[in-house]
Amino acid sequence: MNFFKKYAPFLVLFAAMLWATDAPFRLHLTEGLSSNFIVLGEHFIAILFVLPILLLNWRELKKLKLKEWLAVLFIAIGGSALASVAFTQAFHYLNPSVAILLQKLQPFMVIGLAAVVLKETLGRRFWLFAVVSIIGAYLISFPNFIPQTYPGETFNANLLGVGLALIAAFFWGASTVFGKLVLNKTNFKVMTGLRFSVAFIFLIFLNLFQQSFPDWSTVTSTDYLFIGIIGITSGVVSLFIYYKGLENTSASVATMAELGFPLGAVVVNWIFLGAILLPMQIFGMAILLLGVYGLAKYNGEVKGVSV
Repeated sequence: MNFFKKYAPFLVLFAAMLWATDAPFRLHLTEGLSSNFIVLGEHFIAILFVLPILLLNWRELKKLKLKEWLAVLFIAIGGSALASVAFTQAFHYLNPSVAILLQKLQPFMVIGLAAVVLKETLGRRFWLFAVVSIIGAYLISFPNFIPQTYPGETFNANLLGVGLALIAAFFWGASTVFGKLVLNKTNFKVMTGLRFSVAFIFLIFLNLFQQSFPDWSTVTSTDYLFIGIIGITSGVVSLFIYYKGLENTSASVATMAELGFPLGAVVVNWIFLGAILLPMQIFGMAILLLGVYGLAKYNGEVKGVSV
């Protein structure tokens, strides 16, 4: 059996880990650039890769009906553009601890939408391994069992920042569901290409309307480098992997696999910032991977694929 079908949820997990790699770069960029422009920049990098692929697969676009095109618009404008802007803007008001905590609400949003939009039904084994995955992700993020701050931070639950983080969580969660809807008619390459291309066009007008383009003389070579890193790693590469995994994963299982985000954040802090991995975090990693493996088996049985 095809490897990508058997272990599709792990592709989603790996993509979610890649999303976490941009936090140090994004935090630096917010010090001198607007959130709108940062997100536009990373989408510009992405379309350099996806446009040729989209052009080579243009016949696939004929398969999409009005329902799928509306889903693409929601994903591109909401999930790719507005969610990224909201999350980046939240860095001005929230510390990472609060933002990470609020993203834990995303799976519940997805499960509800998947039941309504995709008519997904969930068995007992899903809930068992979903709870295991959530516990693992929580222990990774908060090894002392309560949400803690990083050195020098205060736990500032600013209302505007909380709202922005929740908006991002909703758009990203809903985009998982609508992405699955589109993937029922086309392939992951087209889905990725459409997401970045439509979002890029929207972001151009958003930057023009809000006059958020910077004084180009103030943009440093480091800024350009960091935008490029974000656009490639947590942008186009991670989305190609993500949609390849989502092709063979139910939306409800995929949203649990996306809990790999805090796992990626901890690994990034360990490698690049010298943060110490606590025993409880390592235990949480094992619990999360066990939960995702159980969900992969459940997903495979639902789709008739043995794992």
